[in-house]
Amino acid sequence: MRFARRSPQPVSATTTPAACAAHPSRRGLLAAGATLAFTPWLLQCRVALAAPQIVAAAPAFSVADSHGRTRTLQEFQGKLVVLEWTNHECPFVRKHYGGHMQGLQREATAAGAVWLSVVSSAPGEQGHVQGEQANALTASRNAAPSAVLLDPRGTMGRAYGALTTPHLYIVSTDGRLLYAGGIDSIPSANPADIARATPVFRNALQEAIAGKPVTVATSRPYGCAVKYGSAA
Repeated sequence: MRFARRSPQPVSATTTPAACAAHPSRRGLLAAGATLAFTPWLLQCRVALAAPQIVAAAPAFSVADSHGRTRTLQEFQGKLVVLEWTNHECPFVRKHYGGHMQGLQREATAAGAVWLSVVSSAPGEQGHVQGEQANALTASRNAAPSAVLLDPRGTMGRAYGALTTPHLYIVSTDGRLLYAGGIDSIPSANPADIARATPVFRNALQEAIAGKPVTVATSRPYGCAVKYGSAA
């Protein structure tokens, strides 16, 4: 007998700052200093609650890229910056790396924006890569980021409140956060859904490139949870 393969389920989109703040157990868990390794909900909520606000200054970062060069937000001042949290083993990332994500990368960089793919998977966790593997993945997938940033300690990811892979952000030329959220409106791992989804991120990107206000500045991200280590 054959059983139908179940589609992977995305991380719940209710892990948002508002939902975390309202959760009845949040205060007690934080007061008790709960061990993050055994409270994944608390870990995701700590990340969500740390997320920067739209139009506020985007968090500064200093992170090594896949070639060993230290990259900072400051070095890209004057350019639009896209941050894409990624995990090559996540089925929701694979959905978009069938050509969709690469197209967005090329569209952004052709318009003069900087595209930074960020890997915040901790050592031993799904999606963790080192420089050579990250470069090989970029080549094999014909991807076109400006750089791949390696954030194994999760410092950058937590600063931005990155919850899922993918999770996308747009930073303005003067360092303000213009967009934070999902890539589109259909939270599935099925590539066939891309064409019929509302391209929320792309719409925001096109408005930002044109210098227009971003109409939809936040949306619920979906995908695999970012595989942070257990350290707070």
